[in-house]
Amino acid sequence: PPGPNLRGGPLHSNYQMVQFHSHWGTCSETGSEHTVDGEHYAGELHLVHYNVDKYNKPSEAACSDKGLSVVAIFFKEGKPHHELKKITDCMSKVTFKGMKCPLQQDIDINSIIPANSSYWTYEGSLTTPPCYESVTWIVFKEPIEVSREQFEAFRELMSYKEGGGPQVATDGPILKNFRPPQPLNGRVVREPAE
Repeated sequence: PPGPNLRGGPLHSNYQMVQFHSHWGTCSETGSEHTVDGEHYAGELHLVHYNVDKYNKPSEAACSDKGLSVVAIFFKEGKPHHELKKITDCMSKVTFKGMKCPLQQDIDINSIIPANSSYWTYEGSLTTPPCYESVTWIVFKEPIEVSREQFEAFRELMSYKEGGGPQVATDGPILKNFRPPQPLNGRVVREPAE
């Protein structure tokens, strides 16, 4: 079934969610791809949407103007997050690259969105190669809490297939999968009027 839709604020088209993923670091002081006043959060969740009004498929939108919108939600270490627990509980069954585990319950995306809906927005790029400049970023100001145990479930994921063992020096537990902050390069970060 199609994912949730996003429209309004900085978006003048309909965007449909196609995937979500997380970024994290080795400890609770680093892991987010965005910073606030130079400070990292422990991690960051990305809800990736593509412009269904202009493009027929996500791959076409990814390399096109106004093709994607990514909602970024900061993680901070704290109490367990009930909705994310549905995902982190499944991670022990997908320790190695290529493994799959059906979720036992649907994920309620609205339960992951911070209570405070304040955000920053800017036009930027994907954070993974080929880093297309096709993204309208919506970065929530308020982080959500995720427990240390939930972070450990992320950090126990392996970057190689089961039985194959590490093939290159960088294979092993995924302990740091975030891109360092990039210069603004003339981008304007906007804050909508409350």
